[in-house]
Amino acid sequence: MMKTIFDKFDKDAISSLERVCFQGRIEVIQSTFEADRAVDFLLSQPIIGFDTETKPNFQRGQSSMVALLQVSAQNVCFLFRLNVLGLTDSIKRLLSDEGETIKVGLSWHDDICGLLKRGFFRPGTFIDIQHIAKDMGIQDQSLQKLYANLLGQRVSKSQQLSNWEAPSLTDAQKNYAATDAWACIQLYEEMMRLRQEGYLIRVNPVTNPVKPMVFPVSCENAIAKAKLQNENGPSETSAKKSSIVRRVPKKRKQADSAKDKVKVRTSRKRKSDNQNGQESNLA
Repeated sequence: MMKTIFDKFDKDAISSLERVCFQGRIEVIQSTFEADRAVDFLLSQPIIGFDTETKPNFQRGQSSMVALLQVSAQNVCFLFRLNVLGLTDSIKRLLSDEGETIKVGLSWHDDICGLLKRGFFRPGTFIDIQHIAKDMGIQDQSLQKLYANLLGQRVSKSQQLSNWEAPSLTDAQKNYAATDAWACIQLYEEMMRLRQEGYLIRVNPVTNPVKPMVFPVSCENAIAKAKLQNENGPSETSAKKSSIVRRVPKKRKQADSAKDKVKVRTSRKRKSDNQNGQESNLA
């Protein structure tokens, strides 16, 4: 049976999903030696996922440089602290690689532009999973919505606006960063599986269905009676009344109305004459 996915995914539905978190080893890289060793390991892997983090700025006109580059294999993720290291030769080699290792990211063009502000390198071969999602007919292409749509779990974004240039990263920041990079691998592999085995894509169902009308208690009897009449047809009395009304032409109604007005005037005149006659007799 083919898997069903949606072109759009409701953000409110994500909160009820089980949270997914990277379960492998996380290593924070803050020296050139550590960076060299990590890059050698990563380029020996069949597939790796990329992401970056930048310290947020809440003042207009100010921006920060990329502070963290996270690169994950299936079971280990390396967090390169670029605000400490800068772009070392080994990191540039990783970013410029065109070898057999599959390198995947999400909205990777934006990440590349940010990394180039740290130093020049020639971008290597990368796969942007947003391009694959678009080809599959998926319109909601954020990491969180893609993961919920394709894998049915929630990627937390609670640390997105935290301070990525802090002297040391918290465990929550480490887990957040590692999960984002690792999630790119999971999404890529699931997309490749779906494209090979087939899938069904559906337009996102209405997330806010029409609420049933609620009537006051006093209306319940009237509603029940109307429902019964609708099921059984009009009663004999109501049918007779409606047929009489339909048979009376409009001109006849107007004539009857005029006759009634004449009768009223005649009655008033007789009453007035009687009163005048009584007054004359008394006189």
